[in-house]
Amino acid sequence: MEALSASPPAIARGGALDAAGGIEAAPVLPRQARTVRDTGLEPRVVTALVLKTMHAGGKTALSMLTGRLRLSTGVVREVLQGLVAEQLAEVAWSGDSDIDVHYQLTAFGQRAAAEHLAQSRYTGPAPVTLDAWRAVVEAQSLRQPDGARVTPAELQALLQDDGIEPALRELLGAALHSQRPLMLYGPAGGGKTHLARKLARLRQDPIAVPYAVLVKHEIVQVHDPALHPAPLQARSMEDRRSCDARWALCRRPLVHVGAELARDMLELRVDAASGVLRAPPHLLANNGLLILDDLGRQRVPPAEVLHRWLGALESGVDHVAVPNGASHALPFDVSLVLATSLAPEAVLDESCLRRIGYRIPVGPLSEPGYRALVRRQCRLRGIEPDEAAIDYLVHELHRRTRRPLLAAWPHELLGRIHDFAGFAGQAPRFDCASLARAWGSLFSNDTGPDASGNPGGAPLSTPMPASSEPGDTP
Repeated sequence: MEALSASPPAIARGGALDAAGGIEAAPVLPRQARTVRDTGLEPRVVTALVLKTMHAGGKTALSMLTGRLRLSTGVVREVLQGLVAEQLAEVAWSGDSDIDVHYQLTAFGQRAAAEHLAQSRYTGPAPVTLDAWRAVVEAQSLRQPDGARVTPAELQALLQDDGIEPALRELLGAALHSQRPLMLYGPAGGGKTHLARKLARLRQDPIAVPYAVLVKHEIVQVHDPALHPAPLQARSMEDRRSCDARWALCRRPLVHVGAELARDMLELRVDAASGVLRAPPHLLANNGLLILDDLGRQRVPPAEVLHRWLGALESGVDHVAVPNGASHALPFDVSLVLATSLAPEAVLDESCLRRIGYRIPVGPLSEPGYRALVRRQCRLRGIEPDEAAIDYLVHELHRRTRRPLLAAWPHELLGRIHDFAGFAGQAPRFDCASLARAWGSLFSNDTGPDASGNPGGAPLSTPMPASSEPGDTP
């Protein structure tokens, strides 16, 4: 079942807000298909979906079929007329209007539906063609020469509360402007993951994501509600009716993979529960941000993954295999961010490192930046920051124990202060005593001085194993 050749859908690069705050879907989503031919699909593909959907529903309203398959009334009625003519379906009930009709399968139709279900259990929205998906991904790419670029003001507004120095912010800005892959590296707890995820907030404009795509004779599910969150609703019912409902209106996705990445996660996979083919995570990130965290700790060699992804970014397609089958060239267009606590040279070879646009170290904060981050974490938890306590944290706890001013510690310490206060039934306070208790629970073998300035029990040079440090989220 091949997709019929069809002209790529006309697509704009953004949607506008109306006065009520709704999204105009028409500039983002392709136009609605009015006939089966307009869908770009072979009639047998659409017919199989209608049969399988009716098989599950018994007497089925025309409106239910159009809603479930995300097809126009004209397309579904065209298919149903053919099914009735072939005695695979019949009218079960009709109302006063020509759209108030219920259909049901005949015995022949039930057998035909069962045969289609044996080939594929997919019964969701009708797929779009692979050519259409490629065209939309290309049109929505942030890598277009005339695409929007991050401005200094936008980046400063995003990072103003994170204690990041201007030089590092400028380096990030240049990397983002280049639209090339970037690597963040530095010690665990330095805030790499938090920073990488925060970059996704820079581009929240709506894009079109297909619910499913027809790849050769296979239907591949692409839309994932957890990764493709919807922006504001389409402006009006008329706006929605004019658009192809096989495409979801979404914000640009953020896909985050870490040490769990394995080879089979790079290919198409069959969902055990539904029997439906699903796209791999890196393809779900199309037109958005893809983060590969903990680089060097995956179950697949990092160079293998990076050479594949970097080559795919350069060509615009990744060759993805069907289980026990052939591979297919699917569109791949992402902003790629790598994060690692290892030295880049220890993770990747020189040829791979050359293909990464920017390698940016993310280490300890400056003292003013660290103090600003502590105040921010206090505000987020509704706690009044005590400047004397901040002095105690910086000069006594950090300096005397030689703990670097990493971005992870304020978040972790404030969380522990909140935990101790909650258990005691008290309001949390950011003072020296609370900090000393939180610090001692965090670094049990390296407590530093207590709130009165007396030394703790561990030598100042006692290191903490890297594996026991909290993550990078400040």
